[in-house]
Amino acid sequence: METLTLTAPAKLNLTLDVLGKREDGYHEMRMVMTSVSLADEVTLTLEPGEGTVISADLGFLPVDGRNLAAIAAQRLRQATGGNWGRLTIHLRKRIPVCAGTAGGSSDAAAVLRGLNRLAGLGLRVEELAEIGRSVGADVPYCVMGGTALAEGIGEKLTPLPALPACWAVLVKPGFSVSTPELFAKLDGQRFHGRPDTPGMIGALEAGDLPGVARRLYNVFEEVLPKRQRDVVEEVKGTLVDRGALGACMTGTGSMVYGLFSAEEKAVEAFAALKKIWPETFISCTGVD
Repeated sequence: METLTLTAPAKLNLTLDVLGKREDGYHEMRMVMTSVSLADEVTLTLEPGEGTVISADLGFLPVDGRNLAAIAAQRLRQATGGNWGRLTIHLRKRIPVCAGTAGGSSDAAAVLRGLNRLAGLGLRVEELAEIGRSVGADVPYCVMGGTALAEGIGEKLTPLPALPACWAVLVKPGFSVSTPELFAKLDGQRFHGRPDTPGMIGALEAGDLPGVARRLYNVFEEVLPKRQRDVVEEVKGTLVDRGALGACMTGTGSMVYGLFSAEEKAVEAFAALKKIWPETFISCTGVD
């Protein structure tokens, strides 16, 4: 029996732009993403036998073929013809679900990376990312990690300089977001603003944290239902009032985060916001 435990980091969108709907029904994206230390733990065990068994420490998660971690193992087996025996996957969840932080995709990416090591497949990161593309749009990025520009539906990745060392306070308000509904609202939408993606890349290249924070922008904030948009604005405002250099929603939400240059300020903000929004987390950046 062989066992391996990996971390599966959450991702944050520093920018998120939707350029339009494609002929295949997907949307053309352009976004800058970064990994943070908030992470799930994924434990893989190989032993004689066959099949895949998945478990999690959250009772409401699907632990069958619908889980992205199980799908990733299946796609890797199909792509390589691997015969590694019986696989057990256990997920220790720390990333909130349905929050725009790619928790499920990161778990799937960890399975791909971990099985590549455990089974001695010898696949390159680019090959794992290509397999991950068939699992979900965020999986290729999660395979690579770090800070990157993602284009296409998220699968065209360009590594970028790491986000300057800082702290993030992440808040999940008490509502969930329907990703299909938000994408449907985007079609034909005239945005009041768009992300300055070139400027964001330039700020990263210069190691300019305040410049990064000034350019945080997510177009999905504009198409949230008004009540949810008001909550997101309240969270962002509270984060800035508590010392964040900038604040933004990540993905299709509902997670909102603020970037802090000083750990002390971040810890103080975390303690204050957790009293208002119980699902509040503190994390550091610069994670591969």
